[in-house]
Amino acid sequence: MQRSFLLYFLITFIGIVFIGRLFQLQILRGQKYDPINNAAVKTEYDYPERGYVYDRNDKLIIANQLSYDVMIQPNKVKSLDTIEFCSLLKIDKISFLKRFRRAQNYASYLPSVFLKQLAKEDYAYLQEKLYNYKGFYIQKRIIREYPIKSAANIFGYISEVNESKAKNNPYYQQGELIGKAGIEKEYEEYLRGKKGKKYSHKNRFNKVTGAYKDGVLDTLPVGGKDLTLTIDIELQEYAERLMKGKRGGIVAIEPSSGEILALVTAPSYDPNMLVGRKRSKNSVFLMDTENPDKPAYDRALLAQYAPGSPFKIMNALIGLQENVISPNTSFSCNNGYRYGKRKNEFMGCHCGIVGSPIYLKSALAKSCNSYFSNTFKRIVEKNNKPSEGLNKWSKHVKSFGLGNYLGYDLPAGQKGRIPTGTFYDNRINYRWNASSVISNAIGQGDIETTPIQLANFTAAIANRGFFYTPHILKKVDGKIIENQNFIIPKKTTIESKHFDPIIEAMHEVFKTGTGRWSQVDGIEICGKTGTVENFTIIQEKRIQLDDHSILVAFAPKKNPKIALAIFVENGGYGSTIAAPITSLIIEKYLKKKISKPMVEKRMLELSLQHIYNKYIQKPREIASRTK
Repeated sequence: MQRSFLLYFLITFIGIVFIGRLFQLQILRGQKYDPINNAAVKTEYDYPERGYVYDRNDKLIIANQLSYDVMIQPNKVKSLDTIEFCSLLKIDKISFLKRFRRAQNYASYLPSVFLKQLAKEDYAYLQEKLYNYKGFYIQKRIIREYPIKSAANIFGYISEVNESKAKNNPYYQQGELIGKAGIEKEYEEYLRGKKGKKYSHKNRFNKVTGAYKDGVLDTLPVGGKDLTLTIDIELQEYAERLMKGKRGGIVAIEPSSGEILALVTAPSYDPNMLVGRKRSKNSVFLMDTENPDKPAYDRALLAQYAPGSPFKIMNALIGLQENVISPNTSFSCNNGYRYGKRKNEFMGCHCGIVGSPIYLKSALAKSCNSYFSNTFKRIVEKNNKPSEGLNKWSKHVKSFGLGNYLGYDLPAGQKGRIPTGTFYDNRINYRWNASSVISNAIGQGDIETTPIQLANFTAAIANRGFFYTPHILKKVDGKIIENQNFIIPKKTTIESKHFDPIIEAMHEVFKTGTGRWSQVDGIEICGKTGTVENFTIIQEKRIQLDDHSILVAFAPKKNPKIALAIFVENGGYGSTIAAPITSLIIEKYLKKKISKPMVEKRMLELSLQHIYNKYIQKPREIASRTK
């Protein structure tokens, strides 16, 4: 009796469980159930066209093109002339057999990709003969096309989704395309659109027998959104031409909006190199860490350099804010600044002003090391507490966006480094003063910045104390973006009244100072040249390399339209390479023409490769700021 009761109970309980489960699946979850998880349902995807991309002047810079994949269904393949077929596909027999086995192992009764992305001319020729090869057919797909052969660091590239990505993101299937760098990655969700789905019933022989639920669950693809970028592609191309044969970075920003006008890394590459069948081979070369040129390394966003003399502007602003100097404060310079009693505790200077008092305006125009060493010492030791003084100094510096990620809308970036008092307390064990870290006075020492950070710093000066987060996206499907991060200004800790004397001094740089040979008629350029020392280790010895040539500038003086920073690795004095390139870029952007064709010709033809060749395979370690 007890056993019978237990049996009836179990049968009843199991029945209730089954009924409950059926109710859950069909009633509660029926509308949300994804047929893709049903083995009896075949899912086919209809991929949308990826969004197009335009520059700020509506010039098309990223488009799409048709690509042709050779597909295979192994169980339908008949005997064929392998040699002839390999010749048509431009592959060898070993590659053919490898691809065939891979397709068989995947599923002999399902189609899979045999050969990706045929060239148009190869497709046309193959199409005429493909009927001779049963089990093979052509499938069209859309891939990227870059009409403009520049700005590869901005555009990025797309490639296939790997197994790991497909597992972590349910939207993607292995083998689909996804943005991997640049705006292709940053704005992937805008650009990819939404793929359509078509569901079909399958029988036990895996043959399609009809539409699943009469096609009511099928969806059409939604095309990707078109993007308008902030860059001026003509300016971008021109700047890249000027940097040919050189290494470094240029960033140009519109101060009134934070819009990036140009973002140049050198050397660079044609973005079409990462499209098509040669993508894998080209990517190995471009992304090889042993390649000294590092063309895939975005120096504009990633390279960390000492800012050199342009940083004197910062120390001048902080000195004014902290009331340790005024525009009328003067110091003397005896061919340098002595910061200790030892013979080598002397910082040389080439301002050429000896025996006369030097005031702020002249100090910036002539780039006097003594003036800004004295200013830095006063800032740090203001209250006889160097650690507190440097902490306050560091806070001012960071308010300009230096020493941290700026929050721009590109995936690559570095923080840079702005030291604090705590940094030196830990390193020097509290036994230090301004003289111990005096190199920071002239933008060397432990300071590291990226080109985009210095360009943003320059934009903040042009705006007299505020900046907008640099950004590359301007419109989505023709509508202006309203990202609060990009439209709300960020204020620095320096009062606006202190910028006027600094801007006058920066203007003097191009009138009578170190940039005077690069001034442009009709344009009031404000800037600061710089020459940055850098070192490496060769055979266990610290060796000084050729100096970096750098410059920051904005123009015009009133109502600035462009602010920029340029770094030319191992280019020597800032006035010799960085300054003429800067003036050419500014004139090109503001006037759309060049008034000094000989200067342009010299910069376009100038190559520093002979300098770079000296360091190939020699350096064991390069200082972080000279990457």
